[in-house]
Amino acid sequence: MIVFLEGTLLESTLVSAVISVGGVGYEVFVPVTTAGKLPPSGQVAKLHTLTVYREDSQSLYGFIEREERDFFRLLVEKVSGIGPKIALNIMSRMSVATLRTAIASGDVALLSKCQGIGKKTAERLVLELRDKVFPGGIPEAGAAASGELAAGGEGGTRQDALAALVALGFKLPEADKAIAKAEKSLGSDASTEALIKAALS
Repeated sequence: MIVFLEGTLLESTLVSAVISVGGVGYEVFVPVTTAGKLPPSGQVAKLHTLTVYREDSQSLYGFIEREERDFFRLLVEKVSGIGPKIALNIMSRMSVATLRTAIASGDVALLSKCQGIGKKTAERLVLELRDKVFPGGIPEAGAAASGELAAGGEGGTRQDALAALVALGFKLPEADKAIAKAEKSLGSDASTEALIKAALS
């Protein structure tokens, strides 16, 4: 299985990228969130990938962060009725942190806003992924709403800042957008406090 590709980015669109590795060009399908973070053509790019096999084809799907790739795998392998195309639509619309929070809090309305996701599919997504996203059990009400138990490590600072904004009354999409804007302004090394202050300013 190909778990990542690192090579020269030959071309990219909002939905795909072609990366040259060892003289071979790999077409990788990506969500809009990943496409926006790719470097200019001709520069080195690295994508964490998942290969999806079908009876008549095999396709590569790529993401900037390994956590994004792993969440995509959960969507396509663990939720009935969600294939790669719908999973990419979901991840093009929301960050992993927002998706985890929506699943924890059972926010079917928010999940239903993704293209290709109706109410029943959103309910099934929550039901089938809760135990996978939170193997230790759903956190208490405050933590569940804030997403504090989303995967640790990379992104922990972001998730803490997101949790703080939700606790202050922000809706999830608004909080996610504010934090993203703060990150762009301050850089990836910004502290939780700095992110919160920037998001509130």
